[in-house]
Amino acid sequence: MTDALEYFSPPARDRLGLLSINAQDGCITAIAFVAREELPACPDAATALACRQLAEYFNGSRTGFELPLSPQGTDFQRSVWSVLATIPHGETRSYGEVARRLGRSGAQRAVGAANGRNPIAIVIPCHRVIASDGSPGGYSAGVWRKQWLLAHEAQVSEVRA
Repeated sequence: MTDALEYFSPPARDRLGLLSINAQDGCITAIAFVAREELPACPDAATALACRQLAEYFNGSRTGFELPLSPQGTDFQRSVWSVLATIPHGETRSYGEVARRLGRSGAQRAVGAANGRNPIAIVIPCHRVIASDGSPGGYSAGVWRKQWLLAHEAQVSEVRA
């Protein structure tokens, strides 16, 4: 088993913070906002590719990711994360809509819990899931980051239209 770690500084780092990117056996297992580098970086090809694609996402030239992913979670969590991965850049879905897409109408709280445990921020776009009333809902990395990411995507989508 080969573990890799890399850090990525978004252009808006002063607002968003640093991202840590973890990989195991060539697959991304986690992307998370962190306050600082806690361990020395030990990159591999997967983390380098993730850094390149994140840079493209933040500069507006990438709206989707093509990375080898291996998020760890329960079957239900992974099914939620699979649905999240289908939400187009610049769009949002409610927790209820995700639950219905899974064939689990009324399971929006369970969807919210799985959403909050998403280990691969941005790439598996949990920030695109909002409350049914249009409010942002929660975000494990801070609602202000979710709002920033949604605004960034809206701006990119507007420029591309």
